[in-house]
Amino acid sequence: MQNSLNRFAWLSIAAAVITVGLKFGAYLATGSVGLLSDALESLVNLAGASMMLAMLIVAARPSDDDHAYGHAKAEYFASGFEGALILLAAASIVVASVPRLFSPQPLEQVGVGLAVAVIAALVNLGAALVLRRAGKQYNSIALEADSRHLLTDVWTSVGVVIGVGATALIGWYWLDPLVALLVAANIVWSGIQIMRSSVKGLMDATLPDEEQAQLRAILQSYAAQGVQFHKLRTRQAGAQRFVDVHILVPGAWTVRHGHEVAEQIETDMRRALPDMLPLTHLEPRDDAPDGVDAAAG
Repeated sequence: MQNSLNRFAWLSIAAAVITVGLKFGAYLATGSVGLLSDALESLVNLAGASMMLAMLIVAARPSDDDHAYGHAKAEYFASGFEGALILLAAASIVVASVPRLFSPQPLEQVGVGLAVAVIAALVNLGAALVLRRAGKQYNSIALEADSRHLLTDVWTSVGVVIGVGATALIGWYWLDPLVALLVAANIVWSGIQIMRSSVKGLMDATLPDEEQAQLRAILQSYAAQGVQFHKLRTRQAGAQRFVDVHILVPGAWTVRHGHEVAEQIETDMRRALPDMLPLTHLEPRDDAPDGVDAAAG
């Protein structure tokens, strides 16, 4: 799987290199700070994609004496880093745009600049769709964060193209820096969302409700055998899910039989949620605390 993830990271880097060149070319041709803001966001894409590749390599390392649960959380550093870069890019856009807002300047070669910007947006759109599909397939927060950023970049480019085109047609040159400031606000929101996802993972947030419901359904399916459960705990680190649950079995069962049932439950869990590390703890049902049953968890 690691080679596949690295391949997608290289795709993101290649798309970023192409779009940075195209967008800066469009800015130099037109002098539009709106297009400059779009180019700066693509520069952030390049830095973020490079960081993502580095963190995916780290995340793929096997567990060792110092990291018994592996290195999967490294992906969260990539998404957090990208979110921070987005905020930095937004600040740069504001610095470049505010003076133009009070001292508007006419644009040059608008047609050429807009054509180049549209091509760059299409490159980003293609890369974003591929990365989004891969992020869901491999359950990679780094790929998902990068795809969300690229899609934000696409919408940014659409807004910039419309704004710059309107500026050239109407002659309202103050509209160009205003569009750039709106771009800055949009990518700030994107950066905050990406950083929130990263912090959520680093803080060991539980699995999504629908995934927890799947786990409970599996555990409840063993109620007919006299199996109960409690203390179900979940968390996620990158693509790796972790589940911890206490399995309550009839006291008359042998250790072997209880172990076999617990292993079957773990197999069912892994089948339902790939890339999961389940940890089950067997207890005699007679010692269960009051109120615990197969449906309660």
